[in-house]
Amino acid sequence: MTTLDKNFEPASSEARLYAGWEASGAFAAQPESNAQPYTIMIPPPNVTGSLHVGHALTMTLQDILVRFRRMQGRDVLWQPGTDHAGIATQMVVERLLDKEGVSRKQLGRETFLSRVWQWKAESGGTITRQLRRLGASPDWARERFTMDEGLSVAVREVFVRLFEEGLIYQDKRLVNWDTQLQTAISDLEVESRETKGNMWHIRYPVESGEEIIVATTRPETMLADTAVAVHPENEKYKHLIGKMVTLPLTERKIPIIADEYADPEKGTGAVKITPAHDFNDFEVGKRHNLPMPSMLDRQGRITLAELGEMPEFVRSLEGQDRFAARKLIVAELEAREQLVEVKAHQNMVPYGDRSGTVIEPYLTTQWYCNAHVLAQPAIKAVEEGRTQFVPKQWENTFFAWMRDIQPWCISRQLWWGHRIPAWYDETGKVYVARTEAEAHAKAGSGVALTQDEDVLDTWFSSALWPFSTLGWPEQTPELAKYYPTDTLVTGFDIIFFWVARMMMMGLHFMGDVPFRTIYIHGLVRDEKGQKMSKSKGNVLDPLTLIDKFGADALRYSVAAAAGQGRDVKLGEKIVETNRAFITKIWNAARFLEMNGVKPNPDFKPQDAKLPLCRWILARANEAITAATAGLDAFRPNDYAAACYRFAWGDFCDWFIELAKPGFTSEADAPEIRDTAAYVLGVLLRLMHPLIPYVTEELWDHFNYGEAYSLISAHWPEPAAITGAEDAAEELNWLVGLVSEIRTVRSEMNVPPSQKSPVFLQDAKPETLARAERWFEAISRMARASEIGPLAGPVPKNAAQAVLNEATIILPLEGLIDLEAEKKRLANTLAKAEGELKKVQAKLTNADFTSRAPEAILEEHREREESFANEAKRLSAALGRLA
Repeated sequence: MTTLDKNFEPASSEARLYAGWEASGAFAAQPESNAQPYTIMIPPPNVTGSLHVGHALTMTLQDILVRFRRMQGRDVLWQPGTDHAGIATQMVVERLLDKEGVSRKQLGRETFLSRVWQWKAESGGTITRQLRRLGASPDWARERFTMDEGLSVAVREVFVRLFEEGLIYQDKRLVNWDTQLQTAISDLEVESRETKGNMWHIRYPVESGEEIIVATTRPETMLADTAVAVHPENEKYKHLIGKMVTLPLTERKIPIIADEYADPEKGTGAVKITPAHDFNDFEVGKRHNLPMPSMLDRQGRITLAELGEMPEFVRSLEGQDRFAARKLIVAELEAREQLVEVKAHQNMVPYGDRSGTVIEPYLTTQWYCNAHVLAQPAIKAVEEGRTQFVPKQWENTFFAWMRDIQPWCISRQLWWGHRIPAWYDETGKVYVARTEAEAHAKAGSGVALTQDEDVLDTWFSSALWPFSTLGWPEQTPELAKYYPTDTLVTGFDIIFFWVARMMMMGLHFMGDVPFRTIYIHGLVRDEKGQKMSKSKGNVLDPLTLIDKFGADALRYSVAAAAGQGRDVKLGEKIVETNRAFITKIWNAARFLEMNGVKPNPDFKPQDAKLPLCRWILARANEAITAATAGLDAFRPNDYAAACYRFAWGDFCDWFIELAKPGFTSEADAPEIRDTAAYVLGVLLRLMHPLIPYVTEELWDHFNYGEAYSLISAHWPEPAAITGAEDAAEELNWLVGLVSEIRTVRSEMNVPPSQKSPVFLQDAKPETLARAERWFEAISRMARASEIGPLAGPVPKNAAQAVLNEATIILPLEGLIDLEAEKKRLANTLAKAEGELKKVQAKLTNADFTSRAPEAILEEHREREESFANEAKRLSAALGRLA
């Protein structure tokens, strides 16, 4: 057998190990097996996407769970796939066509779509290749795409059924309109940006000879005003309700109406109502049955088609861009002395996250889904606990949105996507059908039909993901076994757009919830807690981190920081630091190998005799319990911490160090070697879901099983240990003693080269006997020249620490300059207390806490905790010298 290399080299190991797992069939679900299923659906990344740190977090957390359950013997299905990402993909291909000097419309629909499929075949697999780099272990043989034939059948089936049930319908309502892409977009695709603008105050003449002042940030929309609203209890304007005003520039007469939407405390207290160009105004318009003319076309240009006869100035605006028209309208109002004042104003302006253009509320006929009806069973399922959110507080976000859910606009004016299965005859009558042939059968022979040009919102097909991927509408064995799924792992940002819609569709079509648990994780931020953005230059590339430090170091870093309800802080320095953990495990394994450690299949933990061996076996049991509890409770940080404490602390720092003399002892070496091999095997299994590559490499090297078999090995279970309590008492005392002595020496700056005597005051005989038994270890690890009972008074200038019934006395005379040391400690303590007061002053300042971003507040809270701990430590150190 070759010996382990000096260092673990991820670059040369990861691809080989991954290929070995995949070839072994370890990722594959087994529908025919009797094992209890465990199912997670990958949130399908966009087919256009590349691996980013958000993927690194969510996919690592999912992979930890599926590897854990796989090792527990569950039949795991981690369903992979990608989303066709309508707008994003269409934009990618259109940009490629731009470089060729050809447009989508010049190509025509069919040719354009063939180009998209061609692009998908050539470039659409990037994200799945990159997920392999991370170590993700889904069942790749079952990979799906939201536009593949099976999923397309499911989409058409759902559309037709919902239409037949009256839950899909056409309606003329306001949508978010992207004037560049010329399509409706979802709220998720709208990005609100704080923008410096103006508030224009405009004089509207009232028929009584009075005037009413309205304020607006979008004066161009006044062309389509159909009312002015005031609050019914507003004393200033109450007498004007019901009167008519003359709309400036257009000379149209519009009414003053009473509506509680008009806030007397906001602006002038009077609000212009433009139902076709503002979401709030649209609702007011419906309440008062107002006309709803549009003054913008699909390109965001002025159109007078619905405004009737207009004066010459307004006619001159026809075809002008909306922002150019704004300038002309403001200038004209000023010239007519109808502009009262202009105030600088900060307001939130909606932008398309893909096009970067200002989004317009636009009144158009679209297809809608009655989300209110579909939401009720989903709300009930969460209320009854059939689906549970982790952390629980996220259910409040879910309820708030679902209880106030609006009709869902499901049509998009794109070419790439699921084309709406609706056909029209020459009179405009609509026929909704699964196929064109079915539509013709409904229409009757000889009727010419044209299919709807629009496609479905990408989220419509994504909403079916938990059951369409399993073969629905066919009743497949996979659907019977793996639905409902067990866990959905996702970020909080798509609770509304994806999670809620999967709940609605799953309950409606499957009669059961799509998942039992929804585990919501935070966002990945930089080391300072700031959101990552290209403009800040703090975006991390996970592939670069993997290239530099290995996938295990990145996986450990995100999992260790993923506390429930907290965002994950990540930086290159953090990953580099955590690589030391991987190195520590590797070095420990090399040391064990050099000392003849190898698995002994005949070793039984209950037969261990040495206290040290019984202690580490008992500690292994505790680590198994803690790690399992962390994973069961969706606390990956607790799981990672349990692995770290046991591997670095108990196993490497204590067991291996204390066992070193035993490896050369004829009497003790066999048991120590067998125990070390057994515990290393436990450790590798325990940490495999977290750091799969290094653990598999060591597992294979030590021949714990066949090559690439750790992924399928059994999750460790606590073993019965004889005399565990006595061993724990003895070794915990030893660890405590050495730790206390080390702490004192470190605090007092005693040079490691200088040994010192250690005296035990008021120690019981059994404590003194232990000290004698373990003197070799105490001398080596705590730099003690001798240890024994204190005879006489406590020496002058000695440091003290308490352990159980005994006081540890460490004479320092001659080892250090005590007065200088006291002065150093006092100065350092004063500095720490000073910094603590500064931070606390800021955190108790209401002005600071109300204005500071959450990331800054979190950073200050962490600094407060750090300085408080430092002051406590230094105060204790000074107390030892009193």
